[in-house]
Amino acid sequence: MMIEKLTRYFPELTETQRKQFELMMTLYPEWNEKINVISRKDIDNLEVNHLLHSLSIAKYIRFTPGTRILDFGTGGGLPGLPLAVLFPDVHFHLIDRIGKKLKVAADIAGKIGLTNVSFQHGDIGECREKFDFVVSRAVMPHPDLVRLSRKNIDTEQHNAIPNGVIALKGGDLGDELRSLKTSEVQDISQYFDEDFFKTKKIVYTPL
Repeated sequence: MMIEKLTRYFPELTETQRKQFELMMTLYPEWNEKINVISRKDIDNLEVNHLLHSLSIAKYIRFTPGTRILDFGTGGGLPGLPLAVLFPDVHFHLIDRIGKKLKVAADIAGKIGLTNVSFQHGDIGECREKFDFVVSRAVMPHPDLVRLSRKNIDTEQHNAIPNGVIALKGGDLGDELRSLKTSEVQDISQYFDEDFFKTKKIVYTPL
């Protein structure tokens, strides 16, 4: 099975969702031959290192229907597109400064039939909309991410935890998070067994 790991950790996937992920597994390598959205040496690890990694956020929080998420620096659509497949009743707005990478994300979203995503080519400073959460994957130091995202966080609460920033990070985060006393760090290895996740973290900062 092409998505053996995804179905193992997310057995509740519907037939539609399974097909969307299987198609994603085909489309990313095809696009990567033309535009390098995932490291060439890492594309063979797409399911675990990229799709499953993106979905670790769904192990941390189950977004309620109607939630609005901004994927800051989405690149080729990660973590936004896998999360949009998993949460069809949640809206995801994907923003990136590199137009050709955003084109890949938009093409994949269209081909797998996602209707709960929108795209913006530009800088976070140009985004005036409000969201429940900002998600991001290894884009910049966390204090900078929090500072730039603050204006986009809505005050209305819809989920089990307060609105804020949820970032996927790796390595030792002690120095990086020293100024953010309210941040919570979770080891992704508690959700997934693969060696790749031993040093991977979810960092949540309520705003």
